[in-house]
Amino acid sequence: MALVQAGAAPVHQNLVAHNDLTVESASFKDSMRHLAGAVSVITVGRGNDRSGFTATSVSSLAIDPPSVIVSLNRESSSWAVLQRHGSFCVNVLAHDQKHIADNFAGRGGIKGVERYRDAEWQELATGTSALVNALTVLDCELDEAVERHSHGILIGRVRAVTLRTEAEPLLYWHGAYRHITAPIVSA
Repeated sequence: MALVQAGAAPVHQNLVAHNDLTVESASFKDSMRHLAGAVSVITVGRGNDRSGFTATSVSSLAIDPPSVIVSLNRESSSWAVLQRHGSFCVNVLAHDQKHIADNFAGRGGIKGVERYRDAEWQELATGTSALVNALTVLDCELDEAVERHSHGILIGRVRAVTLRTEAEPLLYWHGAYRHITAPIVSA
């Protein structure tokens, strides 16, 4: 592992692997269920070569240039489509769009372009489909895909943004969809 400080040469450290510090997959998964997250549908591809997936792991990366990070399993059918087209769209879902989250999660065996049924879509600057009436839409060009373990960390440069200001977000926490009921008021 190389640690780099600005203007300095890499410093190498010897890291010792501790097998007794291995975390069980089930424990890690249960721990991650404690992270409440906005539900997004990530769309990839164009025309009949489209797919997508539901994600709660979308994060802003930078303001200059505007960019986001999304994690995608490389075994997913969306990975190959993303590689072919080089763009993706983050559609942050509103509280009334749970059925879209279920479609893109593949509930009922729904795959590929069939995931787009039961919703209205429009093509944005990159050619990727954007959900009409999503809470917010970020149309992204793939800047880089960093392959780590089973996933690719997608870095997307945002090319267009749309907002729906009158709706609340769809949230996911402890294995279930949630919504905000009331803000916490400080004393």
